Amino acid sequence: MSKTAKFPAYEILAKVRQVKPVVHHLTNWVTIYDCANIVKVLGASPVMAHAPEEVAEMTLISGALVLNIGTLTTSMIEAMKISARTANEKGTPVVLDACGAGATQFRDRKCFELLQGAHIDILKGNASEIARLCGEAVRTKGVDSTKVAKNMAELAGQFARRYKCVVVVTGPEDIVTEGTGAYLVKNGHPMMGNIVGTGCMAASVIGTFAAVEQDLALAAAAGLSCFGIAAQQAAKTAKGPGGFKEKLFDCVYNLDKKTVTRLQKVGALKFKKGAR
Repeated sequence: MSKTAKFPAYEILAKVRQVKPVVHHLTNWVTIYDCANIVKVLGASPVMAHAPEEVAEMTLISGALVLNIGTLTTSMIEAMKISARTANEKGTPVVLDACGAGATQFRDRKCFELLQGAHIDILKGNASEIARLCGEAVRTKGVDSTKVAKNMAELAGQFARRYKCVVVVTGPEDIVTEGTGAYLVKNGHPMMGNIVGTGCMAASVIGTFAAVEQDLALAAAAGLSCFGIAAQQAAKTAKGPGGFKEKLFDCVYNLDKKTVTRLQKVGALKFKKGAR
């Protein structure tokens, strides 16, 4: 994993702006507008195609696929499977946002259908969502995280090794692991928890960075750091959640190398040898 002092968050953002990848979403209807906007202000091209008749074709022209079960239905899950399998065949990274996992048995079951029906490259969720998928007896409060007593880095690492994927646990300190170690992203602001959509936007940010960076753990950590830095900047002058959200998009759009390099806070840890 990259050393923090040389962490290339801005370099990956610059590549996003240069390449302008298409990022295909089958996502949460509540936050779909915000997800499209965050991808656009990063410099990429969002597309939200949900119809089973076209998802495969749309995935073929995309640099990343983002799946979000926030407003899931059985038919949407089937479309997600089609799209994910197409992405697997093409070698396109697939991000799954386990939004609301741990709230109902239906959500848990459909998450595992996706995990077993195609290869998910990056699994993202808050602490209780990821803990539930790891088999812990926790419940998610709708789509809001609840406290988890276990060590989340270790739980996520175990899941990453089992499914051969990157696992992202969002929170006050984001954890990004591919199983042997983890990035700890300490950028962000508490105001992010006062508006609907920042979690879903985070998945879109991760997908956007994964579209241009083959090291998917690095891509996820870099995207979260940039997103968190923009939130820190937005919170400086925002008077409340509404103003914060508006300023957040502007601050993402205006991120520059000096700001990102100065403010990025990304640490790293390695798991003990013999971890399973």
